[in-house]
Amino acid sequence: MVLQPSLKNCLRLSCALRTPKAGFKSTARGALIIQSVSNDVYQNLAVEDWIHDHMDLEKRQVLFLWRNSPAVVIGRHQNPWQECNLRLLRQKNIKLARRRSGGGTVYHDLGNINLTFFTTRKKYERMENLKLVVKALKALRPQLDIHVTDRYDILLDRHYKISGTAAKLGGTSAYHHCTLLCNADKCVLSSVLKSPYKGLKSNATPSVPAAVKNLFEEDPTLTSEMLLDAIAKEYSTQHQIDHHITLINPADETLLPGINNKTKELQTWEWVYGKTPKFSISTCLNMAYKDSVLDVKVNMDVKHGRIEVCNIDLPEQWLPPALYSELVKSLTGSKFCPNETTTLATTLLRVCPHDDELHSRWNLLCENMIMLM
Repeated sequence: MVLQPSLKNCLRLSCALRTPKAGFKSTARGALIIQSVSNDVYQNLAVEDWIHDHMDLEKRQVLFLWRNSPAVVIGRHQNPWQECNLRLLRQKNIKLARRRSGGGTVYHDLGNINLTFFTTRKKYERMENLKLVVKALKALRPQLDIHVTDRYDILLDRHYKISGTAAKLGGTSAYHHCTLLCNADKCVLSSVLKSPYKGLKSNATPSVPAAVKNLFEEDPTLTSEMLLDAIAKEYSTQHQIDHHITLINPADETLLPGINNKTKELQTWEWVYGKTPKFSISTCLNMAYKDSVLDVKVNMDVKHGRIEVCNIDLPEQWLPPALYSELVKSLTGSKFCPNETTTLATTLLRVCPHDDELHSRWNLLCENMIMLM
């Protein structure tokens, strides 16, 4: 494999772009393989969006190769509270991202390879893409027992999922992306993709759990670089192009005009959480206070990531009625978010009567409310 990171080779990419403002014109045709030099999930997802929106896929099909530092990526129509352990993500400093394609939730780290196949909508065929991946792996290690299922997953040893798949179909352009588990941290994967939140009801697209296995567990002599090279080689063979990969920097505005705005949008709370389909929570908080356990019923409707309806059934006289009313009023319309709720609770505590027991009760209630988020 020949890696060509020079400006000259980056310009090979720009010659196939539909960007009139940048003045790009092209007569170049054929397929292209590019690889991101970034491990940032938001930058790499932004590259997908940019290619889908700007590249002339009538002239050039594209294979995009990328890897991310630890991140959980949910599908376009999914609910993050339903799909993963958000508290654990925050503790481990693992990023959460929402992609623009459908499908289920996946865990990414540097032991996971991501492949995105770009074509026109007419030429879109994810089964063929997955067969290409299987053929590449078989060429590298013929003894591997791998096959593609009707659900467009790739299974190892007829049981273990090593690749999930999702897609975005535009008016004329389309892309299909898939993962490939090489040496991902399965302990982290299983823990962060397990939701601890109770009483949540949603029409969001649920993920389908599956047993997973790393390719490196089957053959420790494999490396991510070997797998990437094998896939790039097979793609080159099938598209009759030279076997090389063009490296790109996802923050390069000269090559990808407007890319940084796309990256920023994917990082916003409004996109990651605010795009969650409407859901409700109906649960009971078992709050230990002094020598007793209090049952506090909580019912909420959340729309666009904000609390639309809030009801908290507290024991009589637990809080002064005025303070309780102010709490419910303040929560309604606020983000379903621990940071915002913490700020709100702290602000209200400053104006409530100075009473140690009252403050203890208040803090206990707010801590339990925050645990829901």
